[in-house]
Amino acid sequence: MPIHANSNRLGVDQPTRDADRNQALADQADPNTDEMLLPSLNEGITLLDVEESRGVPILQSLVLDHLLLHDGPAFWVDANGHATTTTLAQIAPSQRLLNRIHVARGFTAYQHYSTVCDLPTAVNQSIQASTSDPRAGSQHPASHGEDSSPHTPALIVAPAVDAQYRADDTLGEADAETLQARTLTRLSTYAEGYDIPVLITRSERSEFTEPVGTAADHHLECSQTRMGPRIVGEDFETLVYPVGDGSYYQTTFAYWRQLLAARATQVGVEPTTPASTPTLEGVGTGLTADGETVAATADPLLDAWTTTGGR
Repeated sequence: MPIHANSNRLGVDQPTRDADRNQALADQADPNTDEMLLPSLNEGITLLDVEESRGVPILQSLVLDHLLLHDGPAFWVDANGHATTTTLAQIAPSQRLLNRIHVARGFTAYQHYSTVCDLPTAVNQSIQASTSDPRAGSQHPASHGEDSSPHTPALIVAPAVDAQYRADDTLGEADAETLQARTLTRLSTYAEGYDIPVLITRSERSEFTEPVGTAADHHLECSQTRMGPRIVGEDFETLVYPVGDGSYYQTTFAYWRQLLAARATQVGVEPTTPASTPTLEGVGTGLTADGETVAATADPLLDAWTTTGGR
């Protein structure tokens, strides 16, 4: 692919979908542009399918990007360790964002379903806590959109939404399918009731997860290319990849960190990185793109509602 003479960005020969926007971005030298290379999340259920990967950094980047553009917390029903602080701490442009992500985990099919059922209670508790805290409105410096509020939910996340129902050997096939269907119905109801996006993934594509695809209002597919992750949706397609010195990104962490830092600058959030992060037992450490070891902390991820399993 050719490199534009007046840019450090890679161009494309035959852009399709969002071509004008992406081509204009490719011709700009300033990475802090209004147009970014992450798709927006619309109201309803969005299914993210990542080719040959769990897609943890991709999922987390979409969540953080949405929170940079919208007020309010995200409620995360976790499965299979997608809400890991190791990667979140590495790619988040501001640690304050992590305080807006409320996580609950279900370790069996019934725990996962119960967690989804308990989500409205968690939302109400969060609203009560935030409206009584005068500092809550200052956690995000700018309001985006007429309906944006620092108190009401901005996003619901349910990665590997099929995982617990597929793996629970105490359930028969019919019961597992029924419980998964009820979970999807609940999530669809929340998306409509709160008028917000619900971002989900599935652990694999199979006959069992066909209902997950059917329940989704929007579909994003991500594949790995030699230049970086490529995301394709109904009205979005990654066509250019920002680079700092004309070279390709070598890791996805560098890619997501760069995009989110630029987004933070765009919306007026000053990127902050803690000078040091203590290592907590059972949390672990991560490795940056530069080869530096980074300790992870569980503190920024606050449990929003009570799970029935251990942590």
